[in-house]
Amino acid sequence: MKEQDVPQDAALFEQWSEIFYATDEEGNYVLVPSRGWDPANLANIQAWDVIREELEQALDEIRAGRFSPLYYHMLRFQMNAGLLAGYVGLSRWRVKRHLRPAGYAKMKQDARENYCRLFKLPEGGLDLLPERPQLPVATDHQE
Repeated sequence: MKEQDVPQDAALFEQWSEIFYATDEEGNYVLVPSRGWDPANLANIQAWDVIREELEQALDEIRAGRFSPLYYHMLRFQMNAGLLAGYVGLSRWRVKRHLRPAGYAKMKQDARENYCRLFKLPEGGLDLLPERPQLPVATDHQE
């Protein structure tokens, strides 16, 4: 792709750009910032819509008492129990136990602090849940 042909469609993340390899007038490869490309932007919006739906369902499950608040935070960071266990230095079965309300209630303070540190939450922030999912990008779009 030539430098002048790098797509500059409206970006999903307004303040960021992605980098493409393109060729300049002399045929050398150069890095060119791009504001986005409509097909990629649409795919990203659709992916964020799926994530938002999963988080809304997680909030419903937590409110119904089937999962602990840890479940929301885990999904918000796109983790599963095994990945979360690796990040906080606990066994997978222990993390799965903390995902259940009874296990969450018995969780030790050092485990809570580890989860808060990982999710960049203030002390006691693990128990706080939003009314609606908080995403790093607005997915309200018109088709």
